[in-house]
Amino acid sequence: MLWIKSLHVIFMVTWFAGLFYLPRVFVYHAMSDQANQGQMDTFKVMERKLLAITNIGALLTIVFGSLLLIIWLPGLMTLAWMKLKLLLVLGLIGYHLYCARLVRLFRDDGNTHSHVWYRWFNEVPVAFLAGIVILVIARPFN
Repeated sequence: MLWIKSLHVIFMVTWFAGLFYLPRVFVYHAMSDQANQGQMDTFKVMERKLLAITNIGALLTIVFGSLLLIIWLPGLMTLAWMKLKLLLVLGLIGYHLYCARLVRLFRDDGNTHSHVWYRWFNEVPVAFLAGIVILVIARPFN
């Protein structure tokens, strides 16, 4: 069980690293000069590759987390903090999917948001991370 838990945390860190950095790349892409096609193409490659790594982190986080809940810790599903944590994880998956949509929009030169919007958008995963960590570590209610 400790190996599965370790892998769950490792891939969770990978997932969050991608979700923290990808919107930061969006900020720079939105600020870039449309006349500099080379720079635009570089951002598109960065976004595509970063999304791929983030997808892997998300998938493996979900796989190892599900294994923990199904095989070793099924009783946790009855606790309120775990239900709320899983609700936050669903929200995080939604955020991730929206990031994937934004990568496609940038790829197709269809971005409509400003760099300022992306700076605020970049803060969203911080709230998810804080909520999830507090629920798992402090378990404020059962």
